[in-house]
Amino acid sequence: MKKLLLVSMISAVFAVPAVAEETADIVVIGSGGAGLSSAITAHDLGKKVIVLEKMAYLGGNTNRSTGGLNAAGTKYQAKLGIKDDVQTMINDTMKGGGNINNPELVKTLAENAPGSVDFIIGLGGDLTDVGFMAAATNKRCHRPTGGAPVGPEIVKTLVNASKDRHLDIRTMAKADKILTENGKVVGVQYSQKGKPEQTIKAKAVVIATGGFSANQDMLVKLKPELKGFATTNHPGATGEGIALGESVGAATVDMDQIQTHPTVVPGKGVMLTEAVRGNGAIIVNREGKRFVNEMDTRAAVSKAILDQKGQTAFLLFDQDVRKSLKAIEGYVKGGLTTEGATLDELAKKLGMNAANLKATMATYAKDQANKKDTQFNRPNMERPLTQGPWYAVEITPAVHHTMGGLKINTKAEVLDKAGKPIPGLFAAGEVTGGIHGNNRLGGNAVADIITFGRIAGQSASAVK
Repeated sequence: MKKLLLVSMISAVFAVPAVAEETADIVVIGSGGAGLSSAITAHDLGKKVIVLEKMAYLGGNTNRSTGGLNAAGTKYQAKLGIKDDVQTMINDTMKGGGNINNPELVKTLAENAPGSVDFIIGLGGDLTDVGFMAAATNKRCHRPTGGAPVGPEIVKTLVNASKDRHLDIRTMAKADKILTENGKVVGVQYSQKGKPEQTIKAKAVVIATGGFSANQDMLVKLKPELKGFATTNHPGATGEGIALGESVGAATVDMDQIQTHPTVVPGKGVMLTEAVRGNGAIIVNREGKRFVNEMDTRAAVSKAILDQKGQTAFLLFDQDVRKSLKAIEGYVKGGLTTEGATLDELAKKLGMNAANLKATMATYAKDQANKKDTQFNRPNMERPLTQGPWYAVEITPAVHHTMGGLKINTKAEVLDKAGKPIPGLFAAGEVTGGIHGNNRLGGNAVADIITFGRIAGQSASAVK
């Protein structure tokens, strides 16, 4: 009920009556992390900004983000004694994306991500805790204190900053058409339920509508093997922003690169943050045995789970891991976990071979003490998993992120099929492609939306 009231309050605060035709410097389409970062940045540069959000609430998919914001070489890492640098983040991102990423976009992401952490903290957010995410060389995932979910913190911070600035944000406002004159973007037509179509003339438009993980038809057209897959995304992640860009000549890139997240609760669509594994959890099959390096890429772990009997597995952790990460409390309170005071009790509840499970745990504890995973060469083994009680959550992959989208350059300008910027058109976040290659690393999406959202706001503000 509180959540519904909050959504209603947010919608009411930002609902602004539209007239037949208005003017603004910049129209931002989408109110997730990318859209609001862009809008706030442009506003602070002295621009009149109008934000259009097709849903009844703000925040988009950012509301569901649980991990954190990857950034290398930050003062928050330094305070914790973590040594990291921009080049290592670049290397990890390129390797994780199969080296098909656009190197210039990756470099821009890595170089500017520390500023994105400072941006959110400067607006009153909390990103001072730093943890591991899969396929990262170092701890660089900045998140709220204690490892609480990052998305709600970022949305709250950006919404509060928008309210403080009295930004003109309109909910239930769907962008229908991008207007152009002589090849230049000059505004947007949009519709709201029960009202005639409205027009906003503007010097620039920023598309920040997110990806298309909730559009089953679009997914299956690109990758038929995803038919029937659940998604971790909110219902509004349907890809209209890509179509809007294409309608004015925008090029796309990597559209068939679609990521599944390996730790999603079957039948519920609830995603367990990668930070659970980063803080020490392992994955076992129905026989009680490990079968994968839990910190490998999401694509690799997803495939390994789908190769198991029943195409599900169990995320397993102990009380020490539970205490290390606030996000886990939500899973326990939500009834997602199975608990056992002993490994025998846990195995019995799961219908698992207890001897196998105990042998698995003994081997893991020994390897952790010796700092060498003899089975799957896992690079970081944060905890020995020896402190009961123990917990398990059944998991299976679900569609999580679409790496492809509108083609942009390092200024967040949308490019046409000839590789030239479309005057007045910018894009940021999951609606774009090229940054993540064929596999997005956990923590890089939040870095992407804030970093390129800010860049889009700066670039759009420079349009005369």
